Amino acid sequence: MDFDLLRYKYPSQRMVTLGNRGMVATSQYLAANAGLDMLKGGGNAIDAAIATAACLTVVEPTSNGIGGDAFALVWHEGKLFGLNSCGHAPEGISLQALEREGLKEIPKYGWIPVTVPGAVAAWRELSDKFGKLPFSQLLEPAIDYALNGFPVSPVVAYYWQEAANKYAKELKDEKFKYWFETFTKNGVAPKAGDIWYLPDHGHTLKEIAHTKGQSFYRGDIADRIDKFSRETGGYIRKKDLEDYKPKWVEPISVNYRGYNIWEIPPNNQGIVALIALNILKEFEFTNREDPITFHRQIEAIKLAFADAKRYVTEEDRMEVKVKALLSDDYGKERAKLIGDEAMLPTHGKPDQGGTVYLATADGEGNMVSFIQSNYMGFGSGLVIPGTGIALHNRGHNFTLDPNHVNCIEAGKRPYHTIMPGFITKDNKAVGPFGVMGAFMQPQGHVQVAMNMIDFNLNPQEALDAFRWQWVEGKRVYIEPEFPAHMGKKLESMGHEIGPSLDYGSFGRGQIIIRRDGALIGATDKRADSSVAVW
Repeated sequence: MDFDLLRYKYPSQRMVTLGNRGMVATSQYLAANAGLDMLKGGGNAIDAAIATAACLTVVEPTSNGIGGDAFALVWHEGKLFGLNSCGHAPEGISLQALEREGLKEIPKYGWIPVTVPGAVAAWRELSDKFGKLPFSQLLEPAIDYALNGFPVSPVVAYYWQEAANKYAKELKDEKFKYWFETFTKNGVAPKAGDIWYLPDHGHTLKEIAHTKGQSFYRGDIADRIDKFSRETGGYIRKKDLEDYKPKWVEPISVNYRGYNIWEIPPNNQGIVALIALNILKEFEFTNREDPITFHRQIEAIKLAFADAKRYVTEEDRMEVKVKALLSDDYGKERAKLIGDEAMLPTHGKPDQGGTVYLATADGEGNMVSFIQSNYMGFGSGLVIPGTGIALHNRGHNFTLDPNHVNCIEAGKRPYHTIMPGFITKDNKAVGPFGVMGAFMQPQGHVQVAMNMIDFNLNPQEALDAFRWQWVEGKRVYIEPEFPAHMGKKLESMGHEIGPSLDYGSFGRGQIIIRRDGALIGATDKRADSSVAVW
């Protein structure tokens, strides 16, 4: 990455943030500062990540929560570790049970898409394996903001209001009333600058801190989840929570022009970014702002998603293995399909062989790429009474097609969109990066990684650059800053181009790069982002 830290184009250009003793980059500044406090208090990058993640459940509840899932990539003592902390479908659910309910697809809201939440287990697991500070200390900032109030930041306020408006129209059943009691005041969401309190959330975090998460899976909190589920027609039970344990996994990668790009293996969709990069490395790119560059990126992403939709499920259940999907030969064959015209994506046959993201680093060399989410904003619309816990709806990515690899099944993990990224070179850490935003995430990873590697943009430039987003078929959304003449050229190549004013849908990313002892941080303009640095 031969980028120029001092490149300066115009007065309003944002610059990278520099430090050397510690850094936290995330989508909300209060949470970033919570992580930095841990670093200054003797903690490491892992402690900082946990504190930031816990704080984000309070100050950015529009994107994540205690009732969500999490994944992490951790660089520690010269090795990269992967943690999959997404939950499985309850033991009491089945395709047959849902068919008896007359369902044709998995709904977005209610109990059916609720799988066992893994975020709290991720915090505990990371703390046990790598942390230095007491677990209870890591949750103190989050508890403080929940009980004593926090000012709602602008982007969070916007999405909070959107959720309140949507839920008022769609969530009419009595079981959803606790969401409105927790996250609105008489049905009205907070405005930017309002001081908001989440007392139930704060007391739950206290319980989690005191029991090191055990209460959530085996104690009083688990009992509350079980009780509410039984009373309102849910499938999840305390035994599902008791049986849950995160999985340490071997990260997967492809080498892209000398850099290894790392992701979490399936059931995670990180493999989509790797398949696309494996295709794109067959081309030479010299100019980012060239229609042929965007065309090839879009086509590669379409091919990658087609393979993922067909093959990706839990890794040990995949009929086509990760190694085959990421082989050089397969990448070459898929690259040959990219011509001068937009195509409809189809999966190949290789030989067998919405979310918060944060990045942290410390002066000892530890680095963390961490992501957690409730999905679709607040998730399922269900809040456990008296706890403030908004449950996620990750099971929505299951299908009711019995012949599909992602057909719902008890004990099974769904295709999962949230994906932390990491870059290494010559077996040394370059740093964590990520772009949150459902199915935009692998598209964001590809664009940001190429911005730095192919086009030598520094991390802040790489994040600030305008983006495209493939939606389906030949449909592609572009940000308003996307040059009109390039959009027209892409249309002439068969792409169906449409502008979008929803900046959040194009992902919100963070990057930390370590170079020559310095930490180089960048954060996305599309969120209330901050790089807290020491």
